[in-house]
Amino acid sequence: MHPNATFHWEDRDAMRAFVADQAFGQLFAATPDGPRVAHVPVVWHDADHLRFHIARGNGIARYLENSTALFVCNGPDAYVSPDWYGHDNQVPTWNYVAVELEGLIRKLSADELVAQLDALSEDQEARLAPKPLWTRDKMDPGYFDKLTRAISGFELRVTAWRGTVKLGQNKDARARANVADALEAQGRRAMAHLMRNLAL
Repeated sequence: MHPNATFHWEDRDAMRAFVADQAFGQLFAATPDGPRVAHVPVVWHDADHLRFHIARGNGIARYLENSTALFVCNGPDAYVSPDWYGHDNQVPTWNYVAVELEGLIRKLSADELVAQLDALSEDQEARLAPKPLWTRDKMDPGYFDKLTRAISGFELRVTAWRGTVKLGQNKDARARANVADALEAQGRRAMAHLMRNLAL
């Protein structure tokens, strides 16, 4: 994560909520074939266990069980032009929000995989209200079973939390407001909002 302590994010509850809200990220692991990454939707099982699934054919899948892996969840990001600060002698930078979760991987049982899929779809469907919730009851049971045989479920037990919230905290309030206004004008509303509030 960013080496400047000004941007360090230590609030685990906030990081957990951020990951839950984003619900997607990259899982990195070392394999005999070299470093590999899987792009995965995630859902929290409890405060320290993150569950996900990937296609069985994914090159990383056969190496995950009992390994140490790194999950990365990225939020809004934006290039910041030095011209926007309203001060001389500035340099370009990039503002961003990110969380890294390191931990041990365990393979889920068939029942745990189904529970993970149900929890994930329930969480995402709830965000689409007032649309009626989709559930797997709308599928032919045999077809659902066939599809689940093509994926593997895993759980990351988080042993290390690292977060970065780089929103121009090292600049004065006027400079941050100038950058937020410029980003808003560029259509980067999420980053502009975060910069104005300096909180997640």
